Amino acid sequence: MNAGAVACALALALFLIVGIVFALLKGKAALLISGFNSLSERERAHYDQEAMAVDMRNACFLWALIMAIGCALSFFLTPYAAIAAFVVWLVLFFKDVRLDAGKAFEKYRKQ
Repeated sequence: MNAGAVACALALALFLIVGIVFALLKGKAALLISGFNSLSERERAHYDQEAMAVDMRNACFLWALIMAIGCALSFFLTPYAAIAAFVVWLVLFFKDVRLDAGKAFEKYRKQ
């Protein structure tokens, strides 16, 4: 097994575990989201924690799928497929990164 397939398999396992945690804990898992856990209890009440957990669960499962495809392609075709999988993951990951917590959770604000 080549290094690319191993790296993708490890990332796949990590994303699956995190996705399952978010699926099982539902709204309580929102505290695991970076930045949200630093908000006060009163501020957290203004956000839809269920929707946050669902979105994070879906993101983790999508990332796991990308890594599964990268692992398979890296194992059967070329080790460079793992690089492509990580590049796709990085693009998707940084698309949703916000440095300001207010902007990061804006779409989850309760009306």
